[in-house]
Amino acid sequence: MNDSAPDRLSSPQGAETIKESRAGLVARELVGDFRPDTVPFDDPETLGRAVLSAPAAVTARSFATFRVTYTVGRLGLDDTGAIRIAFRFITDLHFQTDDPKGDNYVSAHSDGEGRLELSTGLNGHRPWTRAVTVQQRGGYLRPGQTITIVFGDTSGGSRGLAVQSFAEAAAEFKVLADVQATGIFVPLEDQLFVPIVAGKADRWVAVMPTMRRPGEEFFLGLRAEDAWGNPTPLASGKVRLAPSRPVDGLPESFEYADSQSMRFEGLSADAGEPITVAVHVDGQLVAEAGPLHIGEARLASYWGDLHGQSGETVGINTVESYFDYARNKAFLDVSSHQGNDFQINRRFWKRLNEVTAEFDEPGRFVAFPGYEWSGNTAVGGDHNVFFRHEGEDIRRCSHALLADRSDSHLDAADLDALYRALAGKDSVMYAHVGGRYANLAFGHDPVLETAVEIHSDWGTFEWMLTDSFDLKRRVGVVANSDSHDARPGASYPGTGGFGAYGGLTCFLAERLDRDAIFEAMRRRHHYATSGCRLHIELGVELGSGGLVFERDPNVAPGIAGIPSATAMMGDIARTSAERVRLSFRVAGTMGIERVEVRNGDRPVDTVRGYGETDLGRRLRVRWAGAEYRGRGRTTSWEGEASFSRARIERFDKIAIWNHERRFSLADASRLRFEAPVAGNLAGFDAWLSEPAGRVRIETNHGTLEAELEQMGVEDRILDAGGLHRCLMAYRLPDEPIAREIAHACEIDIVPGRDNPIWIAVVTENGHQAWTSPVYVLPA
Repeated sequence: MNDSAPDRLSSPQGAETIKESRAGLVARELVGDFRPDTVPFDDPETLGRAVLSAPAAVTARSFATFRVTYTVGRLGLDDTGAIRIAFRFITDLHFQTDDPKGDNYVSAHSDGEGRLELSTGLNGHRPWTRAVTVQQRGGYLRPGQTITIVFGDTSGGSRGLAVQSFAEAAAEFKVLADVQATGIFVPLEDQLFVPIVAGKADRWVAVMPTMRRPGEEFFLGLRAEDAWGNPTPLASGKVRLAPSRPVDGLPESFEYADSQSMRFEGLSADAGEPITVAVHVDGQLVAEAGPLHIGEARLASYWGDLHGQSGETVGINTVESYFDYARNKAFLDVSSHQGNDFQINRRFWKRLNEVTAEFDEPGRFVAFPGYEWSGNTAVGGDHNVFFRHEGEDIRRCSHALLADRSDSHLDAADLDALYRALAGKDSVMYAHVGGRYANLAFGHDPVLETAVEIHSDWGTFEWMLTDSFDLKRRVGVVANSDSHDARPGASYPGTGGFGAYGGLTCFLAERLDRDAIFEAMRRRHHYATSGCRLHIELGVELGSGGLVFERDPNVAPGIAGIPSATAMMGDIARTSAERVRLSFRVAGTMGIERVEVRNGDRPVDTVRGYGETDLGRRLRVRWAGAEYRGRGRTTSWEGEASFSRARIERFDKIAIWNHERRFSLADASRLRFEAPVAGNLAGFDAWLSEPAGRVRIETNHGTLEAELEQMGVEDRILDAGGLHRCLMAYRLPDEPIAREIAHACEIDIVPGRDNPIWIAVVTENGHQAWTSPVYVLPA
């Protein structure tokens, strides 16, 4: 136990380590954290003191024991008074007080009279929403008496507390006290924290760009991750890089040790076949980067995750570590920070603008200042705001968590007010689905609002785009993480409220700087993925007399179209042709299961990376969908797949990110599963002894049955209601399928309306991708 009185800082480390750890502690003055204006005293000593006893550092998702000892202050602790230990919204800690033998058992005792009653749950305030409250009953405590709360109490046989799954420089135990039983909890000055560190290496990740021009410099990034997606320094070995063809500047081999990531810059190559780089560690193939396409082209590809938060708002870690992770660990080209506006105080807005200016480095990394306008759905819902330059005012929906209201005259209480405030500003907006969802029916500014976010840690939201079609909007698609774990670009959901891996956006731009990326945003020249880095090319042949508009003619009616026979993703084009020809190419380091071609919300073609004659003994079962659009959208799937004749020889999980969900063989013919989704997909592949007999997939949302011999490439579907909720089963080849699909098809142009032509991709490992539509207008 350590109590550092001068700084009111408590940590299990020695003094030297405290200084190092404190650098990763989020500064209190930058956090938009509600504090009551009325407190029963001026002297913080009246509240009491708290210290933490814990290991020097704890490995993510390991078991540990923590003791918080609270010493009653000068006023005492009255009967029905209480203390509360709160944890951040993002935490995937779980607590229970009923079973001393079970995991995550919490106990409390005091050296005074009366008894203590414990309650757990979401009973704190944002961002400290998950809490354990200890209430004094049947007596009072005198100054100097103590309450000790044991998190992960092992005395009754428990394994301890399973700590959070994500690494954090200084995970806080925030202690608040209600010493006079008023119901108002006031935070203590003490800061209690423990570092949560990555575990041993579980996998390697290698990253390259997906499109560059001949001779243009690029990079290769390499990191090792633990089982929960944390970059870990606990990896070492002799690394050999084997490119599929020569790459200038790429080392052939090196020693990897004591590093969370490595980034090799200044690489280049000539035009030619796509480049992949195989990564071998101690002679074993552990990862593959690419494919990188190098050829003459006007635009290159730059990957971004523009939406996430750090500990100054509702996430963890500092904003500086957030951008460092984006550039040096996730290997992004573009990023932004999007804190909830009602939690961004004036000091943090100033600091955020300083940090984006510091990190922005044209040609290497682009950082945009911005925020998330977080109005309730009734008045517009969540929207992301990005500025091309620093120094703009933040126009909040409210000051809900901010005591300083000196700039409240700048607030924009609804979406229309925000549009008016941003008119003429160098700004771009995205409609977003988070806890709140963007209310597309409320309003739209086509100059500012260029895209809808179709995927994030919260799930998948294709309806954001298809609803936009119904409203006659012309928007592109993006995907981001909305990372609350300060891991933009490589954000894993852990075991908490998120259900999907974070998304990525590929911007097609002339160069890597703010001006070029903003132009790509305004012209919708980008596509979205659920976190993989697919290379996608898409074009539409318009025929003679085709026109492409640099800006939406609905916004600028006098704008002249540019004569062009072709249009790319995101373009708004006009043609007199009755049919257009779509061509696309999709390539990755994983198999491409299918590509669905759509005109608006209507599928017009489906292209698979295999045919009927390729099918083998592999059965794929996957589920998707949501309950509805709002906060409780997550839908739980659980059930059992049983086979009347075939045996299950092996199975693989598909897009299952929570390792603690049930997924096991009951016996050789039965597989039990459990996995929630929120619009995104999840499932499994089962390799069977033979594709014979009957399969029965019984779930909490219904049952799907079929004869295996009669199943082919076409989906067998169980409609489970809700919001596009369904279960699907179909067969696949036994071996990995083709990594590239190139295809062309004719599409009829429907007269009298926009024809948004786009593709949706599903990969063999369960990732998804979507292109911004080409909006083809009949002449």
